[in-house]
Amino acid sequence: MSRHEQAQDNRAPGTGIPAARTAEERAAADAVERAAADAVEEERAVADVEEDRAAEELAAEERALEERTAAERERVAAFRARIGARALIDIHTHFMPERLLAKVWAYFDAAGPLVGRSWPITYRTDEQRRLDVLRGFGVRAFTSMLYPHKPGMARSLNDWAADFAARTPDCLHTATFYAEPGASDDVRRALGQGARVFKCHLQVGGFDPRDSALEEVWGLLAEAGVPVVTHCGSGPVPGAFTGPGPIGAVLARHPKLRLVVAHLGMPEYTDFLALAARHREVMLDTTMAFTGFAEEAAPFPRDALPRLADLGERVLLGTDFPNIPYPYADALESLEERTGLGPAWLRAVCHDNAARVCGLD
Repeated sequence: MSRHEQAQDNRAPGTGIPAARTAEERAAADAVERAAADAVEEERAVADVEEDRAAEELAAEERALEERTAAERERVAAFRARIGARALIDIHTHFMPERLLAKVWAYFDAAGPLVGRSWPITYRTDEQRRLDVLRGFGVRAFTSMLYPHKPGMARSLNDWAADFAARTPDCLHTATFYAEPGASDDVRRALGQGARVFKCHLQVGGFDPRDSALEEVWGLLAEAGVPVVTHCGSGPVPGAFTGPGPIGAVLARHPKLRLVVAHLGMPEYTDFLALAARHREVMLDTTMAFTGFAEEAAPFPRDALPRLADLGERVLLGTDFPNIPYPYADALESLEERTGLGPAWLRAVCHDNAARVCGLD
């Protein structure tokens, strides 16, 4: 065989590349492919480990949450037994569209200007779990307090609340309004949808309850006899139109308005107790009052307890669930321990008064 023929024979069939070189390149390519496959497999293994770890952590969190909830259910059940109440009615709880609630929680996380202090959210869970928690505490009825912070929000919030109440029979259909043109139309529409409780937040809304845009609103609500839970006290941070003065002027014009002063009017407790004494339709809710968290900044004056006792039929349980920085049971036990007003008063506050006001008897 000639040298030329030997050279041709050493080439890979169908190529002009020497066979030996081709074998080396193939071996190298195979090695690269194996290394790449090994790397992918390693990444998958790492991802599987991380996924398993995340699942284990989530399961541990779920177990811890359920254990805490179970222990708290026992505390609440014991409280109900002590006061002789088979169930509770909470007039001040928050349910709202998830995106809006996430923004509210973010505001609390950042200790925004209207919060003014660290405020961790205890019940930061999905909607169904929050409902399960309340029902597990023996809460027979509750509200979906929502509130607009700017014009143009009220109607869409009310539509959401109407749908929520329709799919949540134990929720007292809640609505809201804002000081803007068309506010009376929004309220009239919400009443037509079946709203049984309204929420007005003067601190967040930043509007004057004496605004002319609300004159017809107050008249409609007074005529309907629907309770209006109103954040009109100056806690935790004063607003331009909080305090007893602005809302007191509204009551002077609409004495039949069934105003529910949120948070017992914190921190102007005595002023709002006096307002309630002057207006027979005015009520107060206990939201956050007497808890250790509230007592640090705005302690309830103990010399005002007799006046609170005298208003026993016009005091309603409220908690601010889920946006509270302590367990639900703390609110109940604090009310029991720091008022010392006894089981009959507590039973009326925690169930009977709201049952009468909301027509649940």
